[in-house]
This record gives sequence, C-alpha cells and structure tokens, in this order.
Amino acid sequence: MIELAQQYGRYGYRLVTGMLRNEGWRVNHKRVERLWRQEGLKVPRRQRPRRRLWLNDGSCVRLRPENRNHVWSYDFVQARTSEGRPLRMLTVLDEYTRECLAINVERQLKAEDVLVQLTDLFVRRGVPGHLRSDNGSEFTAEAVRGWLKRLGVGTLYIEPGSPWENGYIESFNGRLRMEFLNAEIFDTLQEAKVLIERWRKEYNAIRPHSSLKYRPPAPAAVQPEGSGATPLRLPVGIEQGGKLT
Repeated sequence: MIELAQQYGRYGYRLVTGMLRNEGWRVNHKRVERLWRQEGLKVPRRQRPRRRLWLNDGSCVRLRPENRNHVWSYDFVQARTSEGRPLRMLTVLDEYTRECLAINVERQLKAEDVLVQLTDLFVRRGVPGHLRSDNGSEFTAEAVRGWLKRLGVGTLYIEPGSPWENGYIESFNGRLRMEFLNAEIFDTLQEAKVLIERWRKEYNAIRPHSSLKYRPPAPAAVQPEGSGATPLRLPVGIEQGGKLT
C-alpha cells in the first residue's frame, strides 16, 4: 500500500484498494482505509506545477517514528496577554512517545532562541535522529541547519502550505489551544510561563492519550539520568549557561 501511495501520489485509498485487488490481494476498502489512516497517508489537496509533493521526505509517505528520540517535531503557537501584547510559544514533541518535551514562552522567539532550547533538550534528553518542522526562518536559519548537520540530526521540512505533513505537532498545538489557551487570560509573561508549564506537565503525566490506549505519554518516555545520551557540541556563540555571546 505504501509503495503504491508513493508511486501514485494523487490516488486515494479506494484506487489503491483496486490496484491491490488486481495484484491478487484479498482485501476490502474498509481495511485499506484503516491502514491508510494508521500510516498517516493523505492525498494532497493541491498539486503544485512541476513539483511532486508525495515524494518529499515530510509529505504523504513521511518518515514514521520508530522509537523514542527518532523523530521530534517543533512549531510555534501564538497568543496574547490581557493587554494585547503578543506571546510566542515554541512547542517541541517526541512523535513516538507523544510527550511534549518543552514549551518555551517569550514575547519574541528567534533562531538563536531555537538553538538555546534545542541545546538544553539535547543535553537532557539526548540527540534525536530527525527534526520535523515547517520552513519558517527560525528553523531554516543557517546557524540552526549547520549545527544540526554537525550533530548528525536529519531535518525534515514540510511542503509550504501543507501543515498536515507535520500532523503530530499540529494536533498537539490544537489541543494546547482548545484545552488550555482558549480558557485562560494571562496578565503577565511570567504568569503565562508558569501556567503553561503546569499544563505541559499535566498533559505528559495525567492526560490520557487515545493513540497510547488512553495512557499519558510520560510513563512511556522516562529516560534515566546518565543513560548514555549522545555527547553534544554547543553551537558557536552559546555558553553553558544558555546565553548568546
């Protein structure tokens, strides 16, 4: 099914069912549909001229997480404090365990802040195999890409205008907004940081997750201290304290 989806990127599960039957597979469309959704396959709504969306690393046939620290995804979420000033959140998710690794909350977040957050996570959690994100300037900055390349971290950039290709983090951000942000009014930045971090811990340790048989993500994602994480080289210009020089 995956091979056919990769070769015929505009075909849906019903056409693929027919092709499988023609090759001798005894399957019905309901089973193929269930497996299709389980594997995260989806037909792009639009096909750009001279560009095959379904052949990119992060699109229809995307890299599936196989274990903890295999694929992380990250993205930004916007909100405001009560006086109308902006809040920006950098959310980081382990796609396999569904654990939210961090939510960094500031008024503004730039490429340097992304580096600082990743440095802290890599030291504490180990270096992931891949990072999935959109093509925002904070994620595609030369400093970020160069450092990840030196660490051997693969970068998976989704196709512009295709947020479904980054479905794990998009789903998490939707829950963050629906279950928490839409129900809270923050008067200060510090208040937002404290309450959002509290929600993150509850999400990881208490909230049942349907894809984990209604268990919370954190128990399946515990990493003991000193577990042999990959040694990390800090980006040029970042000290151990996390400050940019």
